[in-house]
Amino acid sequence: MEKNLSEHSKSFSHKEQDTANDTESLKSSVPAPAPEPEADPEPEPVVDSTKPNEESKNDDHVEEKPKNDDHVEENPKNDDHVEEKPKADDHVEEEPKNDDHVEEEPHQEPTDHNNEDADADADATVEVLPEIPPPNLEKVSEDIDQFLISPQPKKEEDKQYTFEIPDFLPLFLELLEQKISKYETGEAKWGDLAEEDSFFLESVNRVSKLLRSFTESPNREGKEEDEEPKGKKELLINSIGSIQQRALSFLEEQFRLLLEESRHHNKLTPKGKQTAESFESESPSETVIDFPSFTEETVTNLSKIAKEMIAGGYEKECCQVFALSRRHAFEENLHKQGYEKISIDEVQRMQWETLEREIPTWINTFKESITVWFPGERKLTESVFSDEPSTAASLFEMLYCCITIQLLNFAESVAMTKRAGEKLFKLLDMYETLRDAIPNMDNSFPDGCAMELKTETTSAKCRLGEAAVLIFCDLENSIKAEIGKTPVAGGAVHPLTRYIMNYLRLACEYKDTLEEVFKVHSKIERADSTSRPRHAPENQNQNDKEDMSPFAAQLMRVMELLDENLEGKAKLYKDVALSCIFMMNNGRYIVQKIKGSTEIYQVMGETWCRKRSTGLRTYHKNYQVETWSKILSYLSLKGLSDYGKVHKPALKERFKCFNALFEEIHKTQCAWVVSDEQLQTELRVSVSALVIPAYRSFLGRYGQYLDPGRQTEKYMKYQVEDIETCIDELFDGTPHHLIAARKKA
Repeated sequence: MEKNLSEHSKSFSHKEQDTANDTESLKSSVPAPAPEPEADPEPEPVVDSTKPNEESKNDDHVEEKPKNDDHVEENPKNDDHVEEKPKADDHVEEEPKNDDHVEEEPHQEPTDHNNEDADADADATVEVLPEIPPPNLEKVSEDIDQFLISPQPKKEEDKQYTFEIPDFLPLFLELLEQKISKYETGEAKWGDLAEEDSFFLESVNRVSKLLRSFTESPNREGKEEDEEPKGKKELLINSIGSIQQRALSFLEEQFRLLLEESRHHNKLTPKGKQTAESFESESPSETVIDFPSFTEETVTNLSKIAKEMIAGGYEKECCQVFALSRRHAFEENLHKQGYEKISIDEVQRMQWETLEREIPTWINTFKESITVWFPGERKLTESVFSDEPSTAASLFEMLYCCITIQLLNFAESVAMTKRAGEKLFKLLDMYETLRDAIPNMDNSFPDGCAMELKTETTSAKCRLGEAAVLIFCDLENSIKAEIGKTPVAGGAVHPLTRYIMNYLRLACEYKDTLEEVFKVHSKIERADSTSRPRHAPENQNQNDKEDMSPFAAQLMRVMELLDENLEGKAKLYKDVALSCIFMMNNGRYIVQKIKGSTEIYQVMGETWCRKRSTGLRTYHKNYQVETWSKILSYLSLKGLSDYGKVHKPALKERFKCFNALFEEIHKTQCAWVVSDEQLQTELRVSVSALVIPAYRSFLGRYGQYLDPGRQTEKYMKYQVEDIETCIDELFDGTPHHLIAARKKA
């Protein structure tokens, strides 16, 4: 106690007065003393713990004013002198309550007798004081709040103030530092007690406000030559800044842990597991998207921490942690979908068979991103940074730009690969994916983000569309490049015909998309595909030609080139009849493919198909003339009789020539191929209709003129039934010797 008194005495010699605030604060809590009866000659000193500045009732003893709960402090102010109370007077003079009216007296050093009395008074005070509770952060926080809302000095009044540190401020910092230590050492765990966490966040907010208050307020440094207040302020600011940095660093780590914990359990709820296909059938207002694996409590905690970090000047650190964590989470989702990031160079080097397998995965991933993941991320970001909409928009834009550019780069890389006909359909699938996603972007993204994202997506879509148009136009080159000089055996359907028609059938399943693509890119022209003017079929009038879409005109052009190519290949056959079979085979195949595809049929039209069928009938008649006209001449009645007398030598020659020619036709045309069963039947029926009646009539009229036996067997080798059997063996694609061996067996 003596030590404390001595220290305060020394302090008293250096300062002539404390701050007005301290005096007012202390005196406001001191009740006015009540009148007392006249004291005995040597009264015992009585100290009221609630009256730190009460006058002593004994003229020889001066009670020291306690400054805090730990020791009794001598009253530092000269103006608060102690009045002696006359013993003979029953009236007790009250202590003046206003410091301004207290007469200032010179300071008197206490005598030894007074020191002894002071020790006795202090001992008595210690015995009387109640137990003091330990310092409380909540209580001190109230003083901090009051201090923060107190008016600040104006700039023009700077030199009228002297910087002072309130007593409660160091205590608040000390208690808060203890709180941080408990969190850091694990004595207290974040998330166990929501109220404790909330109060800690409030305390961090107070620290941030204090730091701003002292750094933004004018320098209250008193006289220029007095450097002590300035040093005290700088030390205080450093202390507050150190506590704030420690607290915000802890919050940054908790912010990261909350994000990482949810990321490692990143599983969508049943409501969030809706597939991209299900979203296509729902309007945006009906679609409910959950947070990406975040509970409402977690989002609330993230939002509170983010708010305090931003308020404390840690916005950059907070945004970096959030952006990095969500980007990693998004990329993990892509990986779970089977999508792997592939660079442009890698795409260019990949074999088409490998790249083709990656495209469906990319399509599903892009749909999921646009319809499910991006809206969920937007909702999460806006909820965590609810007080900072511009920050939320910036973070979301950063995330979607990173992921979307990665996805769109893949699409553009595929569009830049070497063109090939088999790539058309995958390119159109990707084109449709981007096209269908663009309208939904207005509802899923903020206005600025949506516009930029739509621009990037439209650019990638256009690249795919251009590539699709060029690939389709390359069909012309494929047809022109087929100049093989070896005819197809048996007059069968040429591989080029099968390839082109199957390709067109598949392409026309994307008819609407191709119509759209060709309209957008109708100006794309290639020198090798414009050698002939594009025109509509001859049966269409001028208005129909003008109304024909660019895609329909291109399709007509492909069909024209195919017809020209087939006509040239038909000339490779030395046998005109076989060339007719070849043209019938290919023509029938084309007609059947067109009639079997609604999309192609809509483009080509009924008139075109009727015209093609008419051409097939012409080839059919030409075949009959080339093959059977000569054999029918051997069955003619002309030249066999003269005045009713049959010339046997001529008759024998007729039978002999018929047999030889029929055998040759049978031997040759059994190996010819007519794969279309309907066309094959039509040809056999037509041949039978020509040959069988004529042979039956010829045999009935002249068969009797041949002698039975040897002549009959030699010249009448075939009966009508035999001719029918041989005709049914035509166009089967079976060599004659195999047929003969089969008959012998």
